[in-house]
Amino acid sequence: MTTSREIRLKNRPVGVPTHADFDLATVDVAAPGPGEVQVKNLWMSVDPYMRGRMYDRKSYSPPFELGKAMQGGAIGQVTASNDPDYAVGDIVNSMFGWREVFNCSPKALVAAGMGALTKIDTHGLPPQTFLGVLGMTGMTAYVGLLRIAALKDGDVVFVSAAAGAVGSIVCQIAKLKGHTVIGSAGGPEKVAFLKSIGVDHVIDYKATPDVVAELAKAAPKGIDVYFENVGGVHLEAAINSARPFARMALCGMISQYNETGTPTGPSNIIQAVGKSLRLEGFIVSNHYDLYPAFAKDMAEWIKAGKITWKETVEDGIERAPDAFIKLFAGENMGKMLVKLG
Repeated sequence: MTTSREIRLKNRPVGVPTHADFDLATVDVAAPGPGEVQVKNLWMSVDPYMRGRMYDRKSYSPPFELGKAMQGGAIGQVTASNDPDYAVGDIVNSMFGWREVFNCSPKALVAAGMGALTKIDTHGLPPQTFLGVLGMTGMTAYVGLLRIAALKDGDVVFVSAAAGAVGSIVCQIAKLKGHTVIGSAGGPEKVAFLKSIGVDHVIDYKATPDVVAELAKAAPKGIDVYFENVGGVHLEAAINSARPFARMALCGMISQYNETGTPTGPSNIIQAVGKSLRLEGFIVSNHYDLYPAFAKDMAEWIKAGKITWKETVEDGIERAPDAFIKLFAGENMGKMLVKLG
């Protein structure tokens, strides 16, 4: 028997989540049964999309259940195995975050359509990299920019939340492909980071909150691609500066995730008609046919030293709610992670 701690959803948050919405529980985890493995998590991810799973409503992912351990991306190590395909010491990727230790049957997971326990060859990279630049985060950037926004020669690219986990990778892929990139972020540290990775123009929305005017100055001839992470005034600015036939990949709108009133849409949305704009939302899990191309390209870019990433780390499962809450205050630089092992 092994003791493990886990974070459970206690209440469905109203507005910005608080510590009162979470419980830290201690449970006993039995030895793995036939066909099962036991995994000790080393790292877990917190991501803005998890806020949507705290509502009791139908969506592309089922809501978190009250009183039960939450779920999310995690990297762990097999500590006991009754499955011949998994050996003690294997590094694995799962969706069983928000807990320190778990048992699962890898074959039963797949049969039930609950994802997979995936073995990882780290190739000498830190294991948490596979929750970030080489994981769902990097894949989201790759899919959104190259498939959804259909990046093409000569495009001017605007990225909101550009210093975040996804946005910073979008900026770097666009620069690798020879494009002018404009990024929006809040605060001098994030501005400095974006300049260090080659972003051509950086809008500090905290210092100059008129994003519409700032984008118009940064891109006097307009933009062709917008990677949307924020919503609100950022989307309004992108529409205002969009050239005819511009494409907008709608990845997320974090400014509205904790909205308790009626969200307001961009006041200039009518321009989407006259400019023949394409605004397309996407969920990365619908595009995993691109994973082989993504993994090949990203591995080559990392090996060549062409991709830089940042991590913000909280230590200990008890800090997971803090890490999650900080996302909505913009307190993370790059990928927000919780170190468990």
